[in-house]
Amino acid sequence: MSAFSFQNDYRAELAQRLPACVQPLISAIVGAPAPGAAFRRKSTVWPLIDASLRLVVGVALALVGLSTEGWPAAFAMIALGGVLTVSGNGVVQVVVFHYCAHNGVFATEVVNRLVGRLISIVFLFKRFDDYKREHIQHHRAQKLITEEDEFASFVVKVCGLCPGMAHGRLRARLAFLLLSPRFHFAFLKLRVLGNFSSEDTAHARRFVVFWTAFIALTLISGFWLEVAVAWLLPLTIWLQIATVFRILCEHRFPDAQLLTVRGKALIANATTGVFSGRPAPMRRADPLANAAAWGMWWLDLLTLKLLARLIVLVGDAPAHDFHHRRPGTKHWPDALHERDADKRAGCPGYPTNYIDVWGLMAAIDANLAALSAADPGTIRLDPAAPPSLALAVD
Repeated sequence: MSAFSFQNDYRAELAQRLPACVQPLISAIVGAPAPGAAFRRKSTVWPLIDASLRLVVGVALALVGLSTEGWPAAFAMIALGGVLTVSGNGVVQVVVFHYCAHNGVFATEVVNRLVGRLISIVFLFKRFDDYKREHIQHHRAQKLITEEDEFASFVVKVCGLCPGMAHGRLRARLAFLLLSPRFHFAFLKLRVLGNFSSEDTAHARRFVVFWTAFIALTLISGFWLEVAVAWLLPLTIWLQIATVFRILCEHRFPDAQLLTVRGKALIANATTGVFSGRPAPMRRADPLANAAAWGMWWLDLLTLKLLARLIVLVGDAPAHDFHHRRPGTKHWPDALHERDADKRAGCPGYPTNYIDVWGLMAAIDANLAALSAADPGTIRLDPAAPPSLALAVD
């Protein structure tokens, strides 16, 4: 991967070769605005509204699907509802919970903390106060990609993806994890245990009361199947799969020299922008071949790339590297536009410009290759030490 250059400006090429009327749709799916595109600034509470809408519509569609006769229509409704519900869960995780830890969603620290604590209980994220403390360390160049980093702990201890492992073995391990009931149970167990702390027994009691009441009401009502399909599956297995994909594409293990030097050079190379799209197809002299290539491009964008954006690269996840480079910005709700402007200005204050990666799976595979090439001694985690209980790693 190399830093952005105007010679390989894929988004600008799409803006040049496709009509202006389709640019907003492309920007929404890809996660990269057209160069210089006008936009209206979003409120810091918009992600909470966005997540709520996705959750309400997603759960409603799944419930309608469960009562629909005819399996094709029922399956389609349940699947679409599941996508929207896990998407809403992802926005809560990646944006709302995360920026509450930065005191950025609401005007006061007290409200950010209260909402963060509530989210950690309802959505099975680790205790907000612990997450906030660990997450601040994750932003420090001296802690990033070290034994104390929540990202490194998750990749190595929870996923078992270790520096120096063969690239093919890392791929096979990842595929196994996503399909493994044992992994998902262990992941869920960590999420639950993340709400129990000797420092805050009151939070643990609130967690137990909420989930005991939720489970009891579900069983008494007799709607256990509806609750499991419409809410619990997207909250657990589907969100966990999305989380693994997202974490593996947002950060990467850089060269050993950068791990020694650290500073801004490490931040610039340990984070990337990941966009849910493909570059424009190569120009062809044959009009039919050209039309076919664009047809396949649009089909891919409106299916696989749209799903990746809705499920994995939610919210400002495509511009996650902007958050690490400019963590104090007040314009984080517009991170996609802010990153693009910063990139085109050369990212002042950093030794290298942003790194753009197009395609979720391309980003993950490149990061697995970097992990394979890394020195096995890059991360020396104590095998007896418990892994990070974090779910949201941003």
